[in-house]
Amino acid sequence: MEIIDTYKTLGKKSEGLFKDKGSKFIAHAIPCQSEEEIKTELEALKKQYYDARHHCYAYIIGNHKEEYRANDDGEPSGTAGKPIHGQLLSHDLTNSLIVVIRYFGGIKLGVRGLINAYKFAALDAIQNNHIITKIVNDEYDVTFEYADMNDVMRIIKEESLNIVTQDFQMTCSLRFSVRQKFSDKVEKRFLDLRKLEIKKV
Repeated sequence: MEIIDTYKTLGKKSEGLFKDKGSKFIAHAIPCQSEEEIKTELEALKKQYYDARHHCYAYIIGNHKEEYRANDDGEPSGTAGKPIHGQLLSHDLTNSLIVVIRYFGGIKLGVRGLINAYKFAALDAIQNNHIITKIVNDEYDVTFEYADMNDVMRIIKEESLNIVTQDFQMTCSLRFSVRQKFSDKVEKRFLDLRKLEIKKV
């Protein structure tokens, strides 16, 4: 089975806007790496737009889209979080948060009107952003003796590995990162040396 080791995410923070019958929907699209980061961004937007009636959002987190949530924040069920989440899915995004803040204009939009408003506000924020593709890397720690330095460095050079940290004191140790799809092959090459220790971080 082929390992999928890339994912699409937002390249920066961006805003979007949609207006309907006096109601204003302000969207914020934000790249986020964790649920803690999402919590921080949500709290900041709620402070910034403290006078808004609704702060609806959706997010997807994880290189394989493991964590996700959609929140209607008081709007009728399924009219806000779900259409925002739908835009993340249709653009194949992860590690991304979209928050849509609504200022009520006095006229009810109905279920269909709300779904469209949240969808198009989220879409506008994505279109004002740029989508980037990121590669998933694995990191390994290697410990070895000075006598094995040449063998280790040859593998690092031949496999174009990125050295994250290195420490050549009494014994030698280094941490390298490798694209996930090449992890098994590289780990096997190191294990074949037999005189060193290697472990995934």
